[in-house]
Amino acid sequence: MKIKTLKALNFLILLLVFSACKNGQKDQNTVSTTSEKTVKLNHAANFSISDFGDYYLLIIETPWPDAEEAFTYLLAKENAEIPSGLEYDQQVQIPVEKMVVTSTTHIPALEALNEENSLIGFPGLDYISSEKTRKLINSGKIKELGKNENINTEVLIDLDPEVVIGFAIDGNNKTFETIQKTGIQVMYNGDWTEQTPLGKAEWIKFFGVFYDKLDEAEQIFNQIETDYSEAKELAKSSAETPKVLSGAMYKDQWYLPYGNSWQAQFIKDANANYIYADTEGNGSMALSFENVLDKAQDAKFWISVGQYTSFTQLLEESQHYEQFEAVQNKNVYSVSLTKGETGGVLYFELGPQRPDLVLKDLVSIFHSELLPDYENRFFKALEE
Repeated sequence: MKIKTLKALNFLILLLVFSACKNGQKDQNTVSTTSEKTVKLNHAANFSISDFGDYYLLIIETPWPDAEEAFTYLLAKENAEIPSGLEYDQQVQIPVEKMVVTSTTHIPALEALNEENSLIGFPGLDYISSEKTRKLINSGKIKELGKNENINTEVLIDLDPEVVIGFAIDGNNKTFETIQKTGIQVMYNGDWTEQTPLGKAEWIKFFGVFYDKLDEAEQIFNQIETDYSEAKELAKSSAETPKVLSGAMYKDQWYLPYGNSWQAQFIKDANANYIYADTEGNGSMALSFENVLDKAQDAKFWISVGQYTSFTQLLEESQHYEQFEAVQNKNVYSVSLTKGETGGVLYFELGPQRPDLVLKDLVSIFHSELLPDYENRFFKALEE
């Protein structure tokens, strides 16, 4: 009887020990799968990063306007322990060594992280303005892939990139679907969908994860944010708030940014009065010449004048532009005067990544007394 009691007692002890071990293992698993660190994003609204130590989850909330679903990407270090049951759309091992990007706005982030040598292909090489990356193109290290909407998949397959960073205006890009079927990972970047200048620039953290350089990306962005804030505060010190016109005519319509756009935010932060600051919408407004003339004839400055680089070109298009005071006083500025060696406009490439430089340009234009020795990077006065 005592023997049976002893056996029962031993069994009970073993059962308790086994249960304790199981509970301990469950707790350990819970810790390993929930030790998530959410990366702080100060301005970007359309993506998020979760850091789990040896892997990241990168969620793209808005790859294009009105996207119906988000994309979740797993970026894992070598030998990372990935929890079973983890759901994601695409996976890539980091740090990435061979990448293809599809927008010139991606180039400055790679350069800032000193990873431009990982770029092996791009659709439309002539659009790239950066001298640093053009040297790689000229030496044959970056291959031409055709057009973004019709990438040469044969060349791409031969390059064998680990990932293609996609750019799309909607979800109907059949080229990316074809690339995905070959086994090459396609991951979307939606930097252009952000509504603020600093929101766009913060997407350098997106690229930082691919190279396992998130800390470095955060430091770069923090400096950009600081410089932007300092330029904004400097602009506030001016008592004058000049009236500003933006945009240009195309055929019979004048296309201008809405008042809630990132372009209008630049004007506001430069302590100027954008004439359509009270409007809201997506894309661009399309107004008649008469409408704009009535509201902006006395605007002191006209910026973002389209493809024009001289007053001769501007007035050859239409003599009616002479009715604007900004034209009469030669206060018209364009980004089209600063181009790369093959014609790419630097502003469209570098501007989204360096809003601090864009803002300084505008402050120097609207309040020249505040930055008397500043040399503009993007916005320059039209030539004669």
